[in-house]
Amino acid sequence: MIRNLLLTLCTLVVTLAAGAYAAEPIRIGTTQSLTGPLADFGTNQLRGLQMWVGDVNSRGQLLGRSVELVHYDDGSDPARSAQLYQKLITQDKVDLLIGPYSSDITLAATKVAGQYGIPMLTLAASADEIWDQGFSNVVGLDTPSPRYMDIAIEAAAEQGAKTMSLVYADTRFGRQVIGGVRSKAQELGIQIVLDESAHDAAGIAALVQRLKAADADVIMALAYLDGSVGLVRALKQEQVKPKMLVFAVGASLAAFGQELLGDAEGIVGVTQWLRGIRLPGAQDFAYRFRKLYGSNPGAYAALGYSGGAVVEAAIRLADTTDYQAVIAQLHTMVFNSLLGIYDVDAEGRQVGKSNYLLQWQGKDRRLVGPAVIAERKLIYPMP
Repeated sequence: MIRNLLLTLCTLVVTLAAGAYAAEPIRIGTTQSLTGPLADFGTNQLRGLQMWVGDVNSRGQLLGRSVELVHYDDGSDPARSAQLYQKLITQDKVDLLIGPYSSDITLAATKVAGQYGIPMLTLAASADEIWDQGFSNVVGLDTPSPRYMDIAIEAAAEQGAKTMSLVYADTRFGRQVIGGVRSKAQELGIQIVLDESAHDAAGIAALVQRLKAADADVIMALAYLDGSVGLVRALKQEQVKPKMLVFAVGASLAAFGQELLGDAEGIVGVTQWLRGIRLPGAQDFAYRFRKLYGSNPGAYAALGYSGGAVVEAAIRLADTTDYQAVIAQLHTMVFNSLLGIYDVDAEGRQVGKSNYLLQWQGKDRRLVGPAVIAERKLIYPMP
């Protein structure tokens, strides 16, 4: 009898220990810019990630364990982000990492992740320098910078554009995207007649006189919201009206149209995702995001949610959170995310998806490219 009692107690102890282990959550760490100049982008990425965490836990968890998102505000500061990723790894003991917003901040974060070999999926970060570091544990979700504006240049060429002016913020992202733009324009026979950088939003708007003198068919600008809005207003004031005015980043935001109202009409933007896109899950995601947060999701919310879904797929396929097993899946799996096809090359660069083209038509953003899923045709010349 005593022997049976001891066996029962031992079995109970083992069962409780196993239950305690199973109850340990899978911890995913990230920093996002919740304050500072990049707060709108970081907040949206975080909301997308948080929505995914809620979804995966409501579906029955992941490998029998709940998912916990450990996040900090990096204040739009690369150095601060690097410090916080160190904390996530060494103090919070997270199982995986998801990257912050922007190439500059992500580059700083990946240097920390690379030291520890912990799996890291980057989100809105496309600079080549991230992948040139040779960290096999870092893979990307965003379209690489050399291809970032391809869809806009191809659309301009199809419409018969012959000349282009380039203005861009002097950031790592801006410099590398422009390098790809120069190569693609040359390939398609579009002559670049102006190629100028600026250090801030005011500097971009100050280039309007040079843009007027260049008189190009297409003006392409790489700028965040303030720089994009400032340039549109400066161009209007000087009565500069190209056949196509296209932005990376700035024009894809709802706030762009809210600030410019009718002056946004006809302006083109490049984006990673748009609510009206005809891809599986887009409308469902948009509806549920709006119910949860009270506003429509932008591309960066979709990036956050998709990042979570990609990490989930890698963990499920690996059937473990072991670093090397998850890294192997992140490198080899092909996954249909909310953004499109996830597929990376040997260095971790995203090769499966490309960006989308939108145009402000009738006070709203309309998908105009690629043609196979476009909801409207591109208006060229712009009205």
